[in-house]
Amino acid sequence: MAEVNSNQAGFPSLASGADWSEAAQTELLNDCEEQFAQLEKLQNEIILCEPDFCEEPQEQSVNRLMATEAELKQWLAMEPKLLSTNPEVLLHAGKEEMLKLCTELEMIVSCYEAKRDKLRETQKCEQKWLEERQQVLTAATDHVERLKMEKEKLSGHSVLQDTKVKIQKMKHYQERLMESLGDVLESHFPLPREDAAASKKKKGIPQNINEDLISLNEILELMMNKVLETPHDPYVTIDDTFWPPYIEMLLRYNIAVRHPENNFRIRLETFC
Repeated sequence: MAEVNSNQAGFPSLASGADWSEAAQTELLNDCEEQFAQLEKLQNEIILCEPDFCEEPQEQSVNRLMATEAELKQWLAMEPKLLSTNPEVLLHAGKEEMLKLCTELEMIVSCYEAKRDKLRETQKCEQKWLEERQQVLTAATDHVERLKMEKEKLSGHSVLQDTKVKIQKMKHYQERLMESLGDVLESHFPLPREDAAASKKKKGIPQNINEDLISLNEILELMMNKVLETPHDPYVTIDDTFWPPYIEMLLRYNIAVRHPENNFRIRLETFC
C-alpha cells in the first residue's frame, strides 16, 4: 500500500531503490505513510461533511459548487512545498521525472517524424503533379502559339488571294466596260469616211479628211490614261489626229475642259 501511495504522490518507485541508502528508503516510507494517513483523515472529514440526502438537489448542487470554489481559492493561495527534503530522494524523483519526460518527448518526436515523412511524400506527389501540369501548360502554350502563327499565315495568304481575285475581277470588268464603251462609240460616233466627204463635196461643202484621225474611244482613253498616269498634269495636247467635232462635243457636254492658258490642251472634267 505504501509503494502505491508513494507513486501516486509523485515519489520515485521503491522497486528501483536497490542503490539507495537505508536511511533514504526509511525516510521515504515514513513520508508516504504520513501522506496516506493525512489522505485518510481528509477523506473521513469529507464523508462526515456530506450533506443530508433530504436536501433538495438544487441546494445540494449550490453547496457543492461553493465548497469547490472555496477549495480552489485555498489551493491557489497555498505555496507549493517539497514533500521531502532528502537530496537523495529528490535526486531519484528528478531522474524518474526526467526519464518520463524523455519518454514522452521521444513519442512526440516519433509522431512528428512520421508526420514529416508523410508531408515529404505529399510534397513529392504535389511536386510531381506540378511538374506534369507545367509540362501540359507549356505544351498547350506552344500549341496555341503555333495555331496563332498558322492562322496569321493563312489569314495573310487568304487576304492576298482574295485581293488578287478582286483585282482580276476588276480588270475583267474594266475590259468589258471598255469593250462596251468602244462598241457604243463606234456605233454612234463613227469616224468620218471618204464617201461621206464625197457627198458633202458634191453639195459644195469643202471637206478634207485626215486618214490618221483617231476615234472618240481612243481620245477618251488617252485622256483617262493621262489623268491616271500624271494626275498633276492631266492635259492632253490636241493635234491633227483629233477630229474637231469630237472635241467640240466633249467640251459642249462638259466631258472635257480646255486649259485656261492653252486652248490646244484639254483634259477630262472632274466628276464628283
